[in-house]
Amino acid sequence: MGESIKDKVAIIGMGCTQFGELWEKNVTDLMVEAAYEAYDDAGVDPKDIEAAWVGTFYEYSGMAGMAAGVPLRLQYKPVTRVENMCCTGSDALRNASYAVAARVYDVVLAIGAEKIKDQGLSGLQGASGAGVHVFPSVAPPGIFAMLATRYFARYGLSPEEGKTMMAKISVKSHHNGSLNPKAHLRRRVTVEQVINAPIVAWPLGVFDCCGVSDGSAAAVVVRAEDAHKYRKDPVYIKALQICIGHGQGWTRSDWDYTHIDETVHAGEKAYAEAGIKNPREEISMAEVHDCFSITEALIMEDLQFSPRGKVKEDIDSGFFELSGGLPVQPDGGLKSFGHPVGASGLRMMYEMYKQLQGKAGERQIKDPKLGLVHNLGGPPTSPAISCLIAGL
Repeated sequence: MGESIKDKVAIIGMGCTQFGELWEKNVTDLMVEAAYEAYDDAGVDPKDIEAAWVGTFYEYSGMAGMAAGVPLRLQYKPVTRVENMCCTGSDALRNASYAVAARVYDVVLAIGAEKIKDQGLSGLQGASGAGVHVFPSVAPPGIFAMLATRYFARYGLSPEEGKTMMAKISVKSHHNGSLNPKAHLRRRVTVEQVINAPIVAWPLGVFDCCGVSDGSAAAVVVRAEDAHKYRKDPVYIKALQICIGHGQGWTRSDWDYTHIDETVHAGEKAYAEAGIKNPREEISMAEVHDCFSITEALIMEDLQFSPRGKVKEDIDSGFFELSGGLPVQPDGGLKSFGHPVGASGLRMMYEMYKQLQGKAGERQIKDPKLGLVHNLGGPPTSPAISCLIAGL
């Protein structure tokens, strides 16, 4: 069995653009902005970068290594494009980290970017699954709405109770995003506004769905033993896990729509790698893939933050709020910060990085030790899942 990545690499600099409808900027502008913030934060020169991994989901955001190699002037250096659905940004960081841990390079860049709004998309495009020959024609809100209705039925929640539970998730994320100058949607909302918003796919309303955004985020990665040459407060990688499942949820009658196996397995492997025995008590904060409010609820149970069927109790008690026992989406999450697919995983790590360094401003969590980043790529019935843990 191979060695763990735990404490072998460190992030010494990160950058993140504002997310939103950035009509005045192209994807090149966004990558340059994120990369140069990361360079400045790390105290490195662009010429110090020996290799880079760039994450983009859509081809029009950049193809091949040239997506970042050209705008960042990384001429004649190895640059690799990574795509793993909504895990794309996290997988770019994962590849960069393993290259450094293998001692192939000393200083590398992971960057993710997406320019979606210019394409006129109102949501993410669908795709067929490999090896799945019966693939329903359903938009993302439709399939995630099925998670909500099934969860309500399995755990005995009335429609009103279920809608209120999901609404509290969105209210929390919008509150956190309102404190973040880089978030896309910074307006606070009330439970009543969320519940009474226009329906997209029942029971999901407009405020239960994340936004489509433009943006970029980047990280400079070095080996752990070199980190203090660059800064006094580097952030160390504790676990990097990717999980791909059987991809048969569309067609299996035993897929229950109330939990996602791939998240369970990715979380278990990440906890084992990081040496975590009690995630609810040991994880200080988390950024998870809240593409829809119900998704966050299920993830809380799949990652062992809440007991099965009991997440509503934790939501009602404020356990996942900034002042709670385990703050979730401290920067606003996909729901408020936005979701440019290739950048999202690195944006989430940017928040963990800033929180661990005590530099998150009004939304700063008290004395965090470990931060978790979770991404769900594709439909919940056949996803790619990433689970990363970082700490001091």
